[in-house]
Amino acid sequence: MQLVEHPSPNHDVRPEGAAPDLVLLHYTGMASGEAALARLCDPHAKVSAHYLIEEDGRLFRLVPEERRAWHAGVSCWAGARDINARSIGIELVNPGHEHGYRPFPEAQMRALLALLDDLCRRLPIDRRRVLGHSDVAPERKEDPGELFDWARLAAAGFGLWPSADFAPSPHAPDLAPGMSGAAVLDLQIALAAIGYDLEGTGLFDARTECVVRAFQRHFRPARFDGLADAETMNLAFHLAQRAGAPALTGPGAGLT
Repeated sequence: MQLVEHPSPNHDVRPEGAAPDLVLLHYTGMASGEAALARLCDPHAKVSAHYLIEEDGRLFRLVPEERRAWHAGVSCWAGARDINARSIGIELVNPGHEHGYRPFPEAQMRALLALLDDLCRRLPIDRRRVLGHSDVAPERKEDPGELFDWARLAAAGFGLWPSADFAPSPHAPDLAPGMSGAAVLDLQIALAAIGYDLEGTGLFDARTECVVRAFQRHFRPARFDGLADAETMNLAFHLAQRAGAPALTGPGAGLT
C-alpha cells in the first residue's frame, strides 16, 4: 500500500476520551482528484479527511489519525452527533452525482480494502461500523452512492450486511410518504436500531423518506426511491436484528 503524505491544516484536537470507533466513506464529488486534494488542504475551505484514495489506488494521508478531521458535518449515528470526533474519514476520488458519477475502479477498491484492514487491526473500530456519508447525514448527502460496492466490502468482513440466507417475506406492507400507523412506527424503530437518526413518530414524513432512501442506497441500490416496499421493510428488520436489536414486535416484525 503506497502512502503519500500530503498534510492538510484542517483539523483539531479530538475531545478528551474520544477515539475513532467508526470509518466514514465519502466521494470527493469534484471534477478531478487534484482539485479535491487542493480543496481538502485549503485552510479557507475548512474541510478535510484523514485519507484520500485516487482512482488509480494512490493513498494520501492528509490528517493524523489521532486528530479530528472535518468531513462529516452535521451528522448522527446511533445517537452520537459529533461524528468527526469518533471517526476516520476516507475520501474516494469520484466526480459524484453532479460531475459524472461512475463506478469505483478496481485499484481504488483494493486500496480501500487494504486501508480498512489496517485501520481495524490498529484502532478500536468494529468492522461493522464502516458507513457512508449518506447514512449519517441522509437529508444532506448522497455519497458514496448507489454505485459503491458495499457487497464487496461485506464479503471482506466490513460493514453490516444481510446474511447469506436472507429471503424477503411476501407479507410485509408497502409504505409511502404520508402514511401513518403501527407499521410505519415499526419501520422507524428498525431503522433507528441499525443506527439511523430517526424518531419513532408513526408518521412517514420527509425525514423518514430521506432515511429510507439512504438505507436503500446502501443496502438495496437497484432501487432507492424512498418508498418502503416489502423488500425494504424486510431488509430493515433483518439488519436491525443483525445489528443486535432486541426482537421487534408489530406488523413488520418476524418477516425475516
